[in-house]
Amino acid sequence: MAKPNKKGPSKTVDIFCRTCNALLFKYRKGGKGALVKSFKTRISQDHTLVPCICPNCQKPFAREVIIRGLPAYKFIGGKVWFK
Repeated sequence: MAKPNKKGPSKTVDIFCRTCNALLFKYRKGGKGALVKSFKTRISQDHTLVPCICPNCQKPFAREVIIRGLPAYKFIGGKVWFK
């Protein structure tokens, strides 16, 4: 499989915790689809202290995985939202 474009899209979205509405990431998302995963190279601002744990409510929202040879976060269903 092909790796994602390193440059990535220029449009950023804010990713929030569903439980406490804390800001987790600013992410360069491409496309119109749902938010299933985020590649670590496309995260422009990371507001988490511990990977995959919300800094405010201390609940896990994702798992660290390797997708197409690159490190990524795979979100747990219903734990995050974005705008």
